Amino acid sequence: MPREAINTDTAPAAIGTYSQAARHGGTVYLSGQIPLSPETGGLVDGDMATQIQQVFNNLAAVAAAAGGSLSDVVKLNVYLTDLSDFPTVSEVMPGFFSEPYPARAVVGVAALPKGANVEIDAVIELA
Repeated sequence: MPREAINTDTAPAAIGTYSQAARHGGTVYLSGQIPLSPETGGLVDGDMATQIQQVFNNLAAVAAAAGGSLSDVVKLNVYLTDLSDFPTVSEVMPGFFSEPYPARAVVGVAALPKGANVEIDAVIELA
């Protein structure tokens, strides 16, 4: 089964040599999203909760382009430049996900593209 690239104008354009997502069978791998505005391509202003919300909005747009939604997410990987922002991720998630929540890893990193403070990638499973 060939891999299919997923791209949409409703999420920020890729800033490198990758697709916004790739589908193989019923599994879709969503590339990492940072808090970029799809309209401007720049980082959104606001506190960490606002930034995380933008990341989830971007992931939702890519999931929709693949024929799914955030309710199809089975795994999230969260990358933070400051692990003290970990509680904020947990506070924002219920606005985008319901129980049972997807599996999740949170990793502290030294830096992210464009000076972002958060990046999240996801795996969705489509029936």
